[in-house]
This record gives sequence, structure tokens and C-alpha cells, in this order.
Amino acid sequence: MRTTNASRRRPVRRAVAGRPSQPEAVKRGTRYPVLLHGFTGSSHAWGRHLVDGLASAGRPPVLVDLPGHGRNATESDTERFSLDAALSMVGEAGRWPAGLLGYSMGGRIALHYAARFPDAVARLVLESASPGLESASERLRRRESDAHIARSIERDGVEAFVDGWERLPIFETQSELAEGVRARQRSGRLRNSVAGLAGALRGLGTGTMPSLWEVLPDLRVPTLILVGALDPKFVAIGERMAAALPNGRLFVVPGAGHAVHLERPDAWLEAVVDFLAAS
Repeated sequence: MRTTNASRRRPVRRAVAGRPSQPEAVKRGTRYPVLLHGFTGSSHAWGRHLVDGLASAGRPPVLVDLPGHGRNATESDTERFSLDAALSMVGEAGRWPAGLLGYSMGGRIALHYAARFPDAVARLVLESASPGLESASERLRRRESDAHIARSIERDGVEAFVDGWERLPIFETQSELAEGVRARQRSGRLRNSVAGLAGALRGLGTGTMPSLWEVLPDLRVPTLILVGALDPKFVAIGERMAAALPNGRLFVVPGAGHAVHLERPDAWLEAVVDFLAAS
């Protein structure tokens, strides 16, 4: 998709932590979608190309730094690393009702927000996201695993963690990205803090969040589920989610892995802009 300088005329808004609040349905008709990044990311992780592309389509985004990330990376208050705190940040960021988009961890938070405040979300985009782990035993094992990783971050530091994180099989397809793109991603990850990453793992991990699988049949918000064809785990999750959601639609992007917005940005833009425009 062709980009313009529209985002310069409409400055990007970046949201950081504030006092807890619940969303109010104000300024109806707003077209500013709210974007939630993934674990180790930030409001800058979406990149100029996607931000400009959304702005040129008349959808200048609001970019949120979730707890423990971006401008909230040095957060040390453990109460801020909770689902309720993250949902309050999302509520403060947007002018509701609005579109809400989330990638991976951000997608889980976006889904929880839509489930709790369905009237606030005009359209929902979930990129490589899951409703959670269904059984208590699965969640316990994940919490134990995340706690172990958090302790290793506190012991060994951010760079050692990022080295291992980037070697995970789920990110293998990103090895095909241009060197400059990979370097920017790594630089962004390295700007995280020990306290921020460890706190986010403990407070916002998949094992900590309740499962929403049973809620999906009652969630009527129009939802686009974006997954990469090279990410079979999330293709399967996406197929199941689309079948459960009354207004859910699955879009599988060829040639993309877990981070569709990073690996196939033009396909991401086209799918998201078309979906938001249908509102």
C-alpha cells in the first residue's frame, strides 16, 4: 500500500501509564484505532510504514506502551503488571468506540478488553493471538515456566534473554527479513529493562490470564483474526477462534510467520484497512 505524509499532518499519539479508569463511550464516530504491541515490543515496534499506511487511509493510530515496555519499561510497581492495569491503560488511550488491534500478548489483552467492554470496541483485530490456555494445569505449568524465565532475566540481564528469545522456533521465519529490519527489532528489544520484562512475564503471561475460550460464542464484536501461513500453531488456534466467534473471520497471510505485521507489512495493511473501513 502506498504511504503518504498524512501521519505528519495527524501526529501519532502514544499512550503511557496513567491513573486507572474504565472506558467511556465518548466522541462516537472516531476513526483512531488503538494498537497493542507484543511482548518485548513497544509503541515503536509497529514501524513507520504501518503507521503512515494507516494514517494515509484515514485511520491514524493510537500506539500504546503496555506495562513493562517502551516508556513504561522502567515501571517497578508490581500492581501495574496486571491485566486490570493493562485494560485501564487501553481504556485511557482510546476514544471509544474505536477499532482495537493487538499482536500476540497485545492481542490477548485486546481480546480481554473486548470481552469486558464489548460496546467500546467497534472492530477487533487479533494478530497471532490466543484466548488463553483452557485448563488450570496448563496455566500452572505456563506460570511456572514464565517465572523461571523471569528469574533468568533478573540473573543474566536483557541481552542474554533477547539472544535466546530471537532463537525461538516461532521467530525462525524472521531470519529472512532484511538486515536493517532485524537490527531495528533487536535494538527495540534491547531497550527493555530487566524489571519490565520480568514483571510483564509474571503479571501478563498466558498462564496468568484467564482463558476466554468459553466467552467467544457470546462476543459479537466484528473480529478479524490474522495469522501467518508459516505459523501452524496459530493457524490452528485462529481456525478454532473464527469458528467460535459469531462475527469472526480468519485471514491467513501467505509467506508470513508469527509477526505478520513485520514479515508481510503490505498484506497486513491491506487486510486491516479493508476490515476497519467496513465499519
